[in-house]
Amino acid sequence: MTKRLVVVAGNIGTGKTSLAERIGARLGWHTAFESVADNPYLADFYADMRAWAFHLQIFFLGHRAQQYLQMVQLPQSVIIDRSIYEDAFIFARALYQMGNLTERDYQSYRTVFDLVVNKLPPPDLLIYLQAPVEVLMQRIRQRGRNIESGITAEYLRLLESFYDDWLQTFDICPVLTIRTDDLDYVHRPKHLNLVVQRIQERLAGREEVIFPSNTLTES
Repeated sequence: MTKRLVVVAGNIGTGKTSLAERIGARLGWHTAFESVADNPYLADFYADMRAWAFHLQIFFLGHRAQQYLQMVQLPQSVIIDRSIYEDAFIFARALYQMGNLTERDYQSYRTVFDLVVNKLPPPDLLIYLQAPVEVLMQRIRQRGRNIESGITAEYLRLLESFYDDWLQTFDICPVLTIRTDDLDYVHRPKHLNLVVQRIQERLAGREEVIFPSNTLTES
């Protein structure tokens, strides 16, 4: 079988981890996740974002690049929860916009990011998950993570606007856009089957599909 390297992108609360877990289990792919527990800067960053934003972004860049290269070397197909591209085009940009990264630090980070990413082989597919901000806020409240307690609807809308900007020019690999507000691939097998089908179709070269909510039925 052809090895595939797929990355999952999307705003906070869109369902990236749940999707990666279930696609990995269904298709027998290796699944890679974002590093949080072993991040040496995260606690300092939340205590003083302006002082530690640059350090945090450099750590994430190194971690994701190392993880990505390790996944490239594996013989089996891989799905990665959160893409390396979002670090720069979404989150570092947001930190800069909010005043937590200085112009000097932001430009230095982007220089290093470009050098690193330009050396990475492209993925076979980027899965972009979307949902309305109101749905994202509800999901964030329901899962009750302390680390996400300060997330606001305004911040999610800012990220959403950056995702829109980024994907308008993204041409590194094919993109599959999936609306997740009416999808429940955790509890409804039929919904997971639909997602798997769309992924396989996109990897086979079919045109991009955005799931319209009115195509889904209860299962």
